Amino acid sequence: MASYFEIFCGLAALLLALYYYATSTFDFWKSRGIPGPKPLPFLGTSKDIMFAKISLAEYARDIYDKYKNEPMFGLYTGRSPLLVLNDLELIKDVLIRDFSTFANRGTKVHDRTEPLSSHIFNLESERWRPLRTKLSPIFTSGKLREMFGLIIECSYHLEKYLDEQILKEEPIECCELTAKFTTDVIGSCAFGIDMSALADEDSEFRRMGRKVFAVNLENVIRLKMKQFLPKFYDLLGYVMPDKKFAPFFTKVVTDTMRYRTENNVVRPDFIHMLMELRKHPDKVDHIELTDSLLTAQAFVFFIAGFETSSSTMSNALYELARNQEVQSKLRKEIRECCGKHNGNLKYEDIKGMEYLDKVFKETLRLYPPGAILTRRPISNYTFKGTNVTIPKDTMIWIPVFGMHRDPDIYPNPDSFDPERFTDEAVAARHPMNYLPFGDGPRNCIGARFAVYQTKIGLITILRNHKVDVCDKTTIPYEFDPRTFLVAPKGGITLRITKV
Repeated sequence: MASYFEIFCGLAALLLALYYYATSTFDFWKSRGIPGPKPLPFLGTSKDIMFAKISLAEYARDIYDKYKNEPMFGLYTGRSPLLVLNDLELIKDVLIRDFSTFANRGTKVHDRTEPLSSHIFNLESERWRPLRTKLSPIFTSGKLREMFGLIIECSYHLEKYLDEQILKEEPIECCELTAKFTTDVIGSCAFGIDMSALADEDSEFRRMGRKVFAVNLENVIRLKMKQFLPKFYDLLGYVMPDKKFAPFFTKVVTDTMRYRTENNVVRPDFIHMLMELRKHPDKVDHIELTDSLLTAQAFVFFIAGFETSSSTMSNALYELARNQEVQSKLRKEIRECCGKHNGNLKYEDIKGMEYLDKVFKETLRLYPPGAILTRRPISNYTFKGTNVTIPKDTMIWIPVFGMHRDPDIYPNPDSFDPERFTDEAVAARHPMNYLPFGDGPRNCIGARFAVYQTKIGLITILRNHKVDVCDKTTIPYEFDPRTFLVAPKGGITLRITKV
């Protein structure tokens, strides 16, 4: 009996020790006078996200609505404290005024498990700064003007492909349609490669793009491990390294560079800029320019460039199908503009389409690709006007989706109303109330490129086609809880006809 009693005591002591470990940080926010929901042992306040019961967007909105009258509130990812900022001036401090302290996004690089994760989005400030400086010139308005013709050429392929699909007289899955277009645009403008996503149903690049964002068991488990068990995910690299994406994209990038070098091919694109970096590594401090690091930059441009723009296009089509008066008004503007040059689009025309710009911005308000912005301070930090000090590396969340759907900022927030983005309406709002591309020095590096390819895609589809809901259209919109980016569950299926 004594031995059983000893075993019982041992187990009880072990459980108590585990419970203490799991809850020992749970007075972190209370001791600083910061409100927040009550955390659960081991799970913190993130149970529903961890088990994919709710999307990150819906979670961000729900928690924001509950605490939006507080300047900040505290959450826990497992046992790690996480601070959410609501106060707009504090958000501006983090993103802009005190950026030098908050230069890190807080996302991790998993070199062994994901060799292509060492890209500009994830990199810590020491490597991010010089790389951002060297890569930024490819996204200037001058470079975009040079790429404009390439995007227009892809738009011709999009219209031809769309007309072929319409002949089948079946509803069209718009997420796939727009992803094919943006894949071809990225291939042409960034890699100088014809990715043939529209022309070839078996396009290897489109297949790889699908795999990156596929909502399957492996991808969901990897995502949740990165979010909640990052150290264990690093160890996973010893037994389950990435064997799909890294070998494929590394070969594409290195083969393209080798071909251009051997044949003296010069194109003003992203690959050329990476080649220039490799030729002059002394000009980039703190970075070892390995093939893997260079490929990682091309990889993130590929996946971010096609996915965020294609989702914005398909979300815009969804709302336009449900709001026919907006669609008709937009088509009228498109046709009037295109009619000035015998149906041909000019670079300057895109900026001149004011209603298209409002539709684009309202789409990103309702469906920002990232539901939250994240930052980590590189040193202890005291928020201005408060007595709240957080230690170095405390995760910060900025609840973009919550603010974008706040009825006090955007009345009737779930409705689609492009007039929210008149000059007068925008001037009346705090600039931190609209953050689809982030803000400050670490905003989206490819925002200008994304705007142009998205708008050209919408112009191409809407100029001669009408978009309607159908029996397969999911109404209301359902957010997929298994993805990190804001995405519709089951895609967006619409009926498209010629007009």
